[in-house]
Amino acid sequence: MSNLGLSKTYNAEGAIPPFTIVKPGANDFGVLQAAAATDKLIGVTTELSANANEPVDVIHEGVANIKAGGNVTRGDLVTSDANGNAVTAAPAAGTNNRIIGIARMSGVAGDVIEVLISPGSFQG
Repeated sequence: MSNLGLSKTYNAEGAIPPFTIVKPGANDFGVLQAAAATDKLIGVTTELSANANEPVDVIHEGVANIKAGGNVTRGDLVTSDANGNAVTAAPAAGTNNRIIGIARMSGVAGDVIEVLISPGSFQG
C-alpha cells in the first residue's frame, strides 16, 4: 500500500503507463518515462496512465508502487530500465547510476512492488 509524502501534477510529454519511473521533460513541469539508469529520476507515477499532453501525478517521496522490470530483492537500491520499470542498480566500477529508492519487497519482472522513494545517485 502506498503512503504518499509529496506528489505533484505534471504535464506528460509522452505516453506514461502507471507505476512508472519518470524524469524531467523538455519543458518546465513536464515529465517523460525514464529510459536509463543515468536519467535524472525524479519520481514515480500513480496507478493512472497518461497520454501526451495530459496531466500525470508523480510521487516524489514516501512509499510508492513501481512496476518491476526484472528480479528485485527487498533492500535493493533500484533504478530505471529502458521502460521506466524498477531494476536493481548495479553500476560498473567508476560508473554512476541514478536511483529512485529502496525496494521494500521482492519481485520479478511485471510485478508491482513497494519502493521507499528516495532519489539519489551512487557510483559503482
